[in-house]
Amino acid sequence: MQFGIFTIGDVTTDPTNGQTPTEHERIKATLAIARKAEEVGLDVFATGEHHNPPFVAPANPPVLLAHIAAQTEKLILSTATTLITTNDPVRLAEDYAYLQHLADGRVDLMMGRGNTGPVYPWFGQDIRQGIPLAIENYHLLRRLWREPVVNWQGQFRTPLQGFTATPAPLDDVPPFVWHGSIRSVQIAEQAAYYGDGFFHNNIFWNKEHTAKMVDIYRRRYEQYGHGQADQAIVGLGGQVFIGETEQAAKDFFRPYFDNAPVYGHGPSLEEFTDMTPLTVGTVEQVIDRTMEFADWVGDYQRQLFLVDHAGLPLEVVLDQIEILGTQVVPELRRRMEARRPEHVPSNPPTHASLKENRNSPHFRVSPGESAEEAK
Repeated sequence: MQFGIFTIGDVTTDPTNGQTPTEHERIKATLAIARKAEEVGLDVFATGEHHNPPFVAPANPPVLLAHIAAQTEKLILSTATTLITTNDPVRLAEDYAYLQHLADGRVDLMMGRGNTGPVYPWFGQDIRQGIPLAIENYHLLRRLWREPVVNWQGQFRTPLQGFTATPAPLDDVPPFVWHGSIRSVQIAEQAAYYGDGFFHNNIFWNKEHTAKMVDIYRRRYEQYGHGQADQAIVGLGGQVFIGETEQAAKDFFRPYFDNAPVYGHGPSLEEFTDMTPLTVGTVEQVIDRTMEFADWVGDYQRQLFLVDHAGLPLEVVLDQIEILGTQVVPELRRRMEARRPEHVPSNPPTHASLKENRNSPHFRVSPGESAEEAK
């Protein structure tokens, strides 16, 4: 099973001392965080995409991820998320294929609609068309990665005539794609239709909602003929803050929680940890709570944690990653694999595994294609 971290790149004042990092400091801190993730044996680093303050998560994630690729050897680089609605599919096809080459295949990406309404008009789109945009743009992206010459006409961009995206994906293997959604059933349906992964970033939602969304995806994955429902490729988000005791963890994290830009000034820390997957406590409490996720959604393949938000100092974040990598994740790996049935995949597809299985539906534009039609 893959474990890693994701960042939303918020620039937030530390509520305990009033200090606010500069954008430059926050960007440099992100690099240190990614390097630390690899150092302690985590599998994945993922970045959000933002176009507005108080965030400095990159507007063009391949820039950051390419830089991290040059400083790491094993870390899988991903997004959380790439905006499939307001980015041009042609640009996505070329940028992420280029990143694939630079990273020697250590790339996948998560597609999402985004939850910042003003982004749509900034890029000339209508938020009321969010779902149709996601559906059309992603299908075009699949064609650009799988067809040497594309002739295409749709609703939301100018037609393409005899167009070839360059560079082609590394080894002619398109990156594996996750579809990230918090509440849109249509996106779970889209992931199931193509046999792609489904990532539910459940940091704000109760377990019943998360379980419902994943169940919809799993059932439709099976109905589309990709395998059994419990073999569908699922990823989850989560948030943790770890201390030597539960009280010590809560005492330290509380002021950051109370002022966080994404959930501060709302429910109390205790209410939020009761309602959502946020876990603030000891190593064993984090392990036990994360194991509950598999009870909610079934055996799954990727777990990403948010640890660098709300103004937490870099040294604290690096210490949290150290604890995750050396104390939490090894035990989670052991327990997750001990409960996993043999027929359920342990990991999502990688560049290497896809390269070895070119007859898989991953290489087809649409699931109804035969292997011959896809060539």
